[in-house]
Amino acid sequence: MPLSERQLAAFADKHAWQIPFDTGPRHLAGPGDARHVTHGLAAAGWRAVSDPLSAEIVLHSPDLRHRLQFDPQSATSAWWRLRAEPSDDGPGWYAEFGELVPAEVLAGFTDALIVPPQQPADPWQPVTSAGWHRDSEGTARSPDSMCHVELRPLSEFRDRPSWHVETREPGHGESHGPRIWHAYFGEHTPAHLVGSFLTALADRNPLQRGMYDRTGHYSAVQEPSPLRPQQVVDAHTTRINFLRAQARSARRQQTKPATPPANAAPVHQAARR
Repeated sequence: MPLSERQLAAFADKHAWQIPFDTGPRHLAGPGDARHVTHGLAAAGWRAVSDPLSAEIVLHSPDLRHRLQFDPQSATSAWWRLRAEPSDDGPGWYAEFGELVPAEVLAGFTDALIVPPQQPADPWQPVTSAGWHRDSEGTARSPDSMCHVELRPLSEFRDRPSWHVETREPGHGESHGPRIWHAYFGEHTPAHLVGSFLTALADRNPLQRGMYDRTGHYSAVQEPSPLRPQQVVDAHTTRINFLRAQARSARRQQTKPATPPANAAPVHQAARR
């Protein structure tokens, strides 16, 4: 069923009573509220096909090409999985995300499924513009060196490069510490989706978290936010309404009958000729 007013009210009820704290950097902000992802997709017509009494959530896109699974009981480190079936528009692809990926960053990826950016950018551009360090042609790291982006080259198992993002504990010397979260984009994941994820990840603006919300790491910086709780709720509602309107507009364009050229003669006239 589509996103309901009751579901939006439940989001508002939680966040309207939380004092927001600006939390950054984003890769350490913690998971946040998963409804940043699921509400956006539901507003665009994605439907839940999972057991409503289960902790697992499975959403299918209206055209049934895309499938998002959120499984907090996963036996692996991937709590989010998104799969696209092959279609006339391109091959199938797969992406997965760990437990502590910020929901707002993941929403940057899923929102781009609904509203693709007008000018798809080089996926490296947002991280370099945000001051991340390019260690080589295929790698970059955040200013605190805890988040790493890597475009892994071709191999005998892959016919195209694949993107890997990891946030890790500080290590010693050149070795990295334990992994905090990861994101993996299979070799056929559209570049504009990867770019949208990295744009949301490298954004210097902090994310809002409640006083007792879980962060990704103890070194995350939290300060009282100038935003009022209602402003956090209003921003979510505005985004949801925008995605809903864009999805409806796209559906109207798909169902609109083709308009014949202005100089085309009616069929019955052409037949008489």
